Amino acid sequence: MTQYMLSVHHDSIGAYEGADLTPDDMQRMYQQVDAFNNEVQAAGAWVFGGGLTLPDSATTVRNKSGELLITDGPYAETKEVLGGFWIIEAADLDEALAWARKGALACEGDVEIRPFQDEPS
Repeated sequence: MTQYMLSVHHDSIGAYEGADLTPDDMQRMYQQVDAFNNEVQAAGAWVFGGGLTLPDSATTVRNKSGELLITDGPYAETKEVLGGFWIIEAADLDEALAWARKGALACEGDVEIRPFQDEPS
């Protein structure tokens, strides 16, 4: 089995904060994601998952020619932000895509799929 990261992306900070969502919308999405999480776990594909705080809570360690600099905030300025992720096990990309489709519907956002690198022999 290959491990895949399904990462949830939001188009803007406002959407990430729920600025355009009503409390009922947020509750519906939380319930949908919880049901998705339970389905992944019941299928034995679950490795780990979690939501992330806002990007302004990030701290970045930058390596500038061996000199380390710690800065507040995200690594890059961007309109799209990482909102959370799942680590799953799947037999192949098609199976991972099936989970990603369900995850995208549950969180009502975009989901990127990336396999983990193989372990060195």
